[in-house]
Amino acid sequence: MRQIYPVAGPDLPVIPRASAGPLPDAVARLAHLYGNVAAANTAVPPGRVRANMVASADGAVAIEGRSGGLSGPADKMIFTVLRSLADLILVGAGTARAEHYRPVQPEQIWLQLRPAGAPLPPIAVVTGTVDLASCERLLTLPPGPSQTIVITTAAAPADRKAALDGKARVIEAGEHAVDVTVAVKALVDLGYASILTEGGPTLLGQLVATGLLDDLCLTTSPQLSAGPAGRIVSGPPATRGLSLGHALVDGDFLLCRYLSA
Repeated sequence: MRQIYPVAGPDLPVIPRASAGPLPDAVARLAHLYGNVAAANTAVPPGRVRANMVASADGAVAIEGRSGGLSGPADKMIFTVLRSLADLILVGAGTARAEHYRPVQPEQIWLQLRPAGAPLPPIAVVTGTVDLASCERLLTLPPGPSQTIVITTAAAPADRKAALDGKARVIEAGEHAVDVTVAVKALVDLGYASILTEGGPTLLGQLVATGLLDDLCLTTSPQLSAGPAGRIVSGPPATRGLSLGHALVDGDFLLCRYLSA
């Protein structure tokens, strides 16, 4: 993997899995590119939302319903770095179910990139129906800063919300539909200043429409995928200008970071 924009950089070895011990130079370089605020000892603007997505060359967000078939080793490396830099991971329930989400494990991120003693980033699931089928492992953590958060509505089924008692922290953000502006503010008020979203397209569309998306990390996979898969953003028409922060290549994969203009 190497940087091609804004300046050419040296080749970086691809390390798709995190490990303990000294931080590899390649990981430190990526952390710098993507904003290692902990290492720089600078404050993160409250409510900063970054998205990390992968798509085929023709814009498909999944192959056979999952994103894994589009990924590659460099994309997986960036995935671990971005999770390591985040205070919290925000995801739509559809993506959590399709990808069988589970809590972040220490061996899955670079703990060296986090402040000393910082908790593991929790998963926050956005769901109007409180349907967490296929991702029950998210409900296995005890109460604490890393426990799963479920963001839902006041009108969501009361019995399903009650069943989460002791298994997840529940945030009501909206009456009949989740209001992402209210949700992000609630997360910031809980101390989660740097938020990473991994989709899906509906959630990302809501973040774009409300002007909450600050940063898009997009891997373009060298594949074509005709079929029913949608784009990385869906929902009512919304336009958001972007500027290219940097671009990396790894083989035929293109890995870009875009900043809101």
